[in-house]
Amino acid sequence: MTNEFDVIIAGGGPAGTTAGTLLTQYGYKVLVIERDTHPRFHIGESMLPMSEPVFQRLGIEWDVQKYQAKSGAEFIDEATGQQVFFPLNGLFQPYQVERAELDLMLIENAMKHGVDIHQAEIVRHVECHADGVEVRSDQTNYTARYFIDATGRSAIMGRKKQSIDRIENLGRFALYTHYRGACSEEAKILYTTGVIKILILDIGWFWVIPLAGNRLSIGIVVQEDMPAKERGSQIFERYLASSPYLQSLLSGAEQESAVKTEADFSYYNKARHGMRYACCGDAAGFLDPVFSSGVFLALTSAERVADRIHQGFLDGCEADLNLHDIDDADYELGFDSMRGFVERFYNKGLVHNMFFAADRNTSIRDDIMGLLSGDLWTGSNDFQGKLLASKRVPSIIEK
Repeated sequence: MTNEFDVIIAGGGPAGTTAGTLLTQYGYKVLVIERDTHPRFHIGESMLPMSEPVFQRLGIEWDVQKYQAKSGAEFIDEATGQQVFFPLNGLFQPYQVERAELDLMLIENAMKHGVDIHQAEIVRHVECHADGVEVRSDQTNYTARYFIDATGRSAIMGRKKQSIDRIENLGRFALYTHYRGACSEEAKILYTTGVIKILILDIGWFWVIPLAGNRLSIGIVVQEDMPAKERGSQIFERYLASSPYLQSLLSGAEQESAVKTEADFSYYNKARHGMRYACCGDAAGFLDPVFSSGVFLALTSAERVADRIHQGFLDGCEADLNLHDIDDADYELGFDSMRGFVERFYNKGLVHNMFFAADRNTSIRDDIMGLLSGDLWTGSNDFQGKLLASKRVPSIIEK
């Protein structure tokens, strides 16, 4: 068996499998190296509607009996009694899909398209030269014409280049778990409608995501910085107990596992591409998950990277240090827009001053729904323009 490939991708999540499938569709020999074995747990269940065009390119067809259709998102402030609902199932129907199932579906789809998949293998070292790429794993050595870093928050190229910068003013960490068997009227409504609930807190926010099989994903994102030893489940339990909605919702529910913790949230990678390599998904940058942008940015950035590598191969310029520069503006537009959106959620009273007033202003409502849907590249969203014009959201290239 040869260890020579056109493209080697480290990471078999949504970004890696998307890039791998698209490049294989173009006719290239692609290897995906995944350190875990699918299915494996990963938090993040909510898809944005504008992910669907990429899923269509990948040949993904949704089983409506298996996945929970998502109708929209509701933001609630229990302290003031305010709430607002944004429908999100317009042009495309989004779904809530547990990441273990989604990632398995995507990696099996990649294999079906001809991508070589190596699981339970760890990339240890990458060297990109003018004439090719050398990759060393914990099992063997490989060569390729190009390397894609889709290693998520491991961000092996970002760590190698020391180009990871943390975004300080967003969520610091999350605590979460799953429940099953909730039999309350509130739970029945969520199972039927697929509405996501966002509960606004003094320290951050709660998510409530209905899943197929009468299950619920519930988590809290904490904005306050605190020592690691204080980030335990007691915060989750205390705020859960203080929420009348959650107490009523979880009547009869069984907690499936201990509360888990995710930390090291928001950051960007200042060196997302270079000679014969590019980063996509969380390896390129990660944002607070309040607007469910993670998988969406993974899919769209991987699509952009795959298409540009293909063009570089066609033009014989894949070794060009600046091959991906042409796509920077689109990536920055998407990332900076969502970053500004999240920043205002925490720092500018966005929810109270705009969200809860959206029912009285159609244009504001449409703009917010556009951002929540992932419609980031039309150039027709006035609110998005204001976010990007703000000095609080400098271009990530300017960093």
